[in-house]
Amino acid sequence: MLRIPRSSHLSYISSIPAAMSKPHSSGFKSSAPSRSSETAPPGYSIDPKARPMLRFQASLPRLPVPSLSDTAVKYLETVKPHVTDAEYAKTEAAVKTFVESPQAAELQKRLEARRADPNVKNWLADWWNELAYMGYRDPVVVFVSYFYVHLDDKLRKDPVTRASSLIKAMLSFRALTESQQLEPEKVRGAPLCMDSYKWLFHSSRYPTKPSDTARKFDPATHNHVVFIRKNKFYMVPLTNKMGKEVSAAELEVQIERIINRAGSDTSPTPIGALTSDNRDLWTEARKVLIAASPSGINSKSLEMIESAMIIVCLDDTKPVTREDISWQCWVGDGRNRFYDKHQLIVFDNGRSGFLGEHSCMDGTPTLRMNEFVLAAIALNKVRLGSPRTSETEKDVAEPVELKFEVDEGVGQLVKEAETRFDQLVGRHELHVLHYEGYGKNQMKQFKASPDAWAQLVKQLAFHKMFGRPGITYESAQTRKYQLGRTEVIRSASQESKKWAEAMLDPKETDTNRAGLFRAAVKRHLQYAAWAADGRGVDRHLLGLQKVLREGERLPEIYKDVSFSRTSHWELSTSQLSSEYFDGWGYGEVVPDGYGLAYSIGENYIRWTITSQVKRNATELRHYLAEAATETRAMMEHAFAADRQ
Repeated sequence: MLRIPRSSHLSYISSIPAAMSKPHSSGFKSSAPSRSSETAPPGYSIDPKARPMLRFQASLPRLPVPSLSDTAVKYLETVKPHVTDAEYAKTEAAVKTFVESPQAAELQKRLEARRADPNVKNWLADWWNELAYMGYRDPVVVFVSYFYVHLDDKLRKDPVTRASSLIKAMLSFRALTESQQLEPEKVRGAPLCMDSYKWLFHSSRYPTKPSDTARKFDPATHNHVVFIRKNKFYMVPLTNKMGKEVSAAELEVQIERIINRAGSDTSPTPIGALTSDNRDLWTEARKVLIAASPSGINSKSLEMIESAMIIVCLDDTKPVTREDISWQCWVGDGRNRFYDKHQLIVFDNGRSGFLGEHSCMDGTPTLRMNEFVLAAIALNKVRLGSPRTSETEKDVAEPVELKFEVDEGVGQLVKEAETRFDQLVGRHELHVLHYEGYGKNQMKQFKASPDAWAQLVKQLAFHKMFGRPGITYESAQTRKYQLGRTEVIRSASQESKKWAEAMLDPKETDTNRAGLFRAAVKRHLQYAAWAADGRGVDRHLLGLQKVLREGERLPEIYKDVSFSRTSHWELSTSQLSSEYFDGWGYGEVVPDGYGLAYSIGENYIRWTITSQVKRNATELRHYLAEAATETRAMMEHAFAADRQ
């Protein structure tokens, strides 16, 4: 089964100080302020009935349907680096036959009609959500979830103060989001779709057949957070006995009690392990779990977990290296988790991270939320509340353990889920290359796009390892459109292939290599722009296939070897760059491929490499470092030669 990369392009960083400066209350009810003096960006209008976060939503354009001819030209251009001349000739003929056929014209007409339907805000959204997320049956952990590693907090080196500060800062962002007072994100002045923000808090994915569902809970009636420690679940209200938002001190007392109560004794049956399983198996196990409790305790505990603002996993480990903490944030041990929800992860040495549930939103909203939280703490903008005193412990209510009744059947299902998780994770490895040779500062000195530079380094590394271009998926967000999610930047090109081959040719000059490098950068930027505009290849080809009706012939273009080969994403790549993160990543999307999450700092490039063990990711790590060094040396030598 072909797995589809789900990570979103995350190189856009929102303005945290601007978001933090917006006034807000701790509640969720708010009317939209007067914006009579505000001018909408050209092409957009302000909805006077909408609250600030959604004020541009109604005027966002709809995702376009590219023309058949444009897609055909781009598709053939992206196929060429990966096939022989004979294979290309066959593909070219298949594409020509398809584009000129009455069937293609009819499929395009159907797709354009779907786009024009006033009841369909985005012609792709429902299909994509079903195909890539809700209908996807493999485990979410490894294959769908993504993680962030937070930069250390030097002032909070224990799990109690670290967790309490994260939750307090998150409450401020929740207030902005739930009241819809959050300022909309913009790229180059154009507002982005903010619809998915509703899934940030108090939401959960649910295992159902044949396709999963999701539910959003009312934060006013489910105003709590759930902690997991030693596989035990604890509910803590987010208001105190006086009805006010809990202070950091009150949270500290609750967290200390949870850690003490969980103790060091034998852990209970790890119910959370069921969420790590195949979605069909989890669907059936959830039914058994609920049926095992005639009193309804299991059902009530599940709802308290699923309706929580967020899950906070209090792990009893103390990861030190980047590989160790990345691994713990990505998969953990498969027990002290609830993978159907967003999760904060706090370790016993005060380090922390975030695990994202990917089905209802891409990474940019969770990126903005995490950056807001970490920046608020770092800049001392968190309202911690009254300091802790001897009276605090007397006034704080006890945390409520959410218990489960476990019979022999449930116990067996949990053990089987644990076994499958251990086998799945045991086939994987994760490596981090924190390359400090240079970063975006050096790249910009050569007037080169940092993202294109990093993508070309990956192509060179792949050439070194396999002697050919890597079939590469880079995510581009399409949130400039209503309900937009992602499109593919096909990063491997004829230009990148020629440059990589020149780099490996000892007879080639650095001056010629630099010229080929700049041509490859230019091509990458052009395709990235197309993808961001919703005019890439892959989503259009998917749409044309989806409008086929039962009994209609599948066009030859989809049967051609080039179609399956060039959508077999050996390198699943995405960029996220934040001064508040010390790593991030996700899993590979094909069994013989690699997950390559990367960040570009001022003076470093960091890659997180995930793959199955048999793919030897340690070699790719070596070649990435080698390629990065050689690329810089090539550009420096070419620059020096030009000045002579």
